[in-house]
Amino acid sequence: MSEEVRRGRVWTVGHSNHPLEKFIGILKAHEIESVLDVRRFPVSRKWPHFDAAALAASLPAARIRYVGMPDLGGRRKPRADSPHVGWRSDAFRGYADYMDTGEFMGELARAMSLALASRSALMCAEAVPWRCHRSVLADAFLARGWEVFEILSEKAARPHVLPGFARREGDRVIYDRPPQGDLALR
Repeated sequence: MSEEVRRGRVWTVGHSNHPLEKFIGILKAHEIESVLDVRRFPVSRKWPHFDAAALAASLPAARIRYVGMPDLGGRRKPRADSPHVGWRSDAFRGYADYMDTGEFMGELARAMSLALASRSALMCAEAVPWRCHRSVLADAFLARGWEVFEILSEKAARPHVLPGFARREGDRVIYDRPPQGDLALR
C-alpha cells in the first residue's frame, strides 16, 4: 500500500444494546462522519434499529454516512495449519487466518480509502472491543502504520495496541507468541 494510506486514523465502536439516539450521540461526541459496518451478518433481532437497512436510513439524518462492509466481518473458521496459535479462541484465530487472504486485503484497502476520506468508525455489535473481531481488524490497521482508537463511551476512547502475543512481519500480524493472561481469550 502507498505511504499515503499508511498515515491514516480510524476508530472502532460497538453498537451494543444502545437506543439509536444514544449510539448517534456517541458517534457525534467523537466526531465520526462515517460508520463502516464490519458485521458479516448486519442484522439484529433484538435491536432492529441496528439492521443494515435501518442504519442506512437513519444515520444520514445525523449527517453520518453508513457503509456496509460484510467482507470484513467475523465468524471465520480457522485453518488446520493456522500460524496464529497464540489465540485460544477459534473465532479469533479464524479471523486472523482470514486476514491473510486476498479477499480481506481488498476490502481492507477499501476501508482504508474510506477512512482517509472521512473520520470513520469500524462498527460491530459487541460493546467491549477485545471481545470482538474488530480488535483483530484494528491490528491489521496498526500493522500498516495507522492510529486506531477504541470508542468506549461518549467521553472515553483509548488507543488500540497489539496484544503481547502478536508480532508484526511487514504489514502482516502473526499471533504466535505464548498467550498472556485474558487477552488470548479474545
